[in-house]
Amino acid sequence: MINGKIIKVCGMGEAANIEAMEQLMEVDFMGFIFYARSPRYVAEPPAYMPRHARRVGVFVDEELTMIHRQVQRFGLEYVQLHGHESPEQCQALRAEGLKVIKAFAIAQPDDLLRTRAYETACDLFLFDTRCDGYGGSGRSFDWDALRAYTGSVPFLLSGGIGPHSAAALKAFDHPRLAGYDLNSRFETAPGLKDTTLLQAFLNELKNKNQ
Repeated sequence: MINGKIIKVCGMGEAANIEAMEQLMEVDFMGFIFYARSPRYVAEPPAYMPRHARRVGVFVDEELTMIHRQVQRFGLEYVQLHGHESPEQCQALRAEGLKVIKAFAIAQPDDLLRTRAYETACDLFLFDTRCDGYGGSGRSFDWDALRAYTGSVPFLLSGGIGPHSAAALKAFDHPRLAGYDLNSRFETAPGLKDTTLLQAFLNELKNKNQ
């Protein structure tokens, strides 16, 4: 964590990169994407999997049987749902001992109304940029829209966070802000993160004098 905030790096896939990323002690969660249309799709478990960072599986409207299969194969602790999954589906996964992150695409304050039905069904929300696909757009949204969020579930901030976002992140606060989701802006290729770039960003993020 940095300043009490979770650092989640999503879209991992290569063993050496995962191992190098885990050397950055501030990384709390690593995400693995099981959406076949994503350029960061992971079909098989890498030879090295995180030993300290929490393992998060990212799914889009996937059948529960397939989610269960990947949970077992990859040793997942969290499932992150980006599709039209219902509160009942979220609750069913939680009942099996999994932590559930439900993603919501945000463009305006009214988009936050959809979170209300999930208040008792999820451990975390993730607020991402609305786009044609499911995440990974590399674009940010107006974080001021989140001022309208008055729910009780903590959230991760996602969407277009990059190497030059540290100052803006330190300037933004919300009582339910739990952490940051980092992905495409720190890549040299889809699924391959630049550890040097990410370390410099994390150093700037934790420096309260900048």
